[in-house]
Amino acid sequence: MIGRWGAGIVLGLSLAGVAGLASADDTATASCLQLQGSLTQGGFVWGTVAPGSRVSLDGEALDVLPDGTTFVGFSRDAPATAQLLVEGDELCRQTLHIAGREYNIQRVEGVPQQTVTPSKEHVDRILREQALVNAAKEQLLTRPELVQGALAGFQWPALGPISGVYGSQRYYNGKAGNPHYGVDVAVPAGTPVVAPAAGVVTLAEPDLFFSGGTVILDHGYRLSSAFLHMSKVLVEVGQEVQPGDLIGEVGATGRATGAHLDWRMNWRNHRIDPQLLAPPMPKP
Repeated sequence: MIGRWGAGIVLGLSLAGVAGLASADDTATASCLQLQGSLTQGGFVWGTVAPGSRVSLDGEALDVLPDGTTFVGFSRDAPATAQLLVEGDELCRQTLHIAGREYNIQRVEGVPQQTVTPSKEHVDRILREQALVNAAKEQLLTRPELVQGALAGFQWPALGPISGVYGSQRYYNGKAGNPHYGVDVAVPAGTPVVAPAAGVVTLAEPDLFFSGGTVILDHGYRLSSAFLHMSKVLVEVGQEVQPGDLIGEVGATGRATGAHLDWRMNWRNHRIDPQLLAPPMPKP
């Protein structure tokens, strides 16, 4: 896949229940709420409860907006079920059934060890930069209009062939590399990158070790997008952008093997799949 070690290839995955809704098991009461989105590993779902209710999933408190909107994301390897609890005028329990996915796994041998294992100097730089990225993602921007705008629909930050998908993973010389947590769009260097939804810029770095030119856009309540490997970063930290606003240009900076945009998303500490929140990529 472009943006990982080695030559660019197109990766595929099989996916069950991408548009599935939550359901209650036989021992639970009627469904607490109907969920929109993708109830699957890497998915993100949302629904509405009575304003003022408290909502939790497996004991973790969820945000509830003033209008009752609540939402939750699931990691790449999320378990098959999760317990939703809604506490309002009445107590409601609901079992969410999370669809599993099969990820593309590749094994690559003969990769130079210095490529697989960064030097001490590089490790120090990577740790410093990771602290910057973590701080940007952990900001709590409590602006309901931002996240509500995002839930109304994302657009693609760039249009082109999809060359890498969420969840795929490579083993180098028998050692597991980190899974790929984004969706790669293979387009020429200099192609404009636009905001897929409204947000506030929390990171704008021109040259990170792994991701090169990088922007993180906070959509509110710790839902964020990251845009990697850009040749130009055209926004500043603290800047607010609207859907379609220019934020940078595609490049091949950082650890990339060709020009492309790597779009990633996080909800809290869960890496979610942007492709599940975007419309189908238009045909060329």
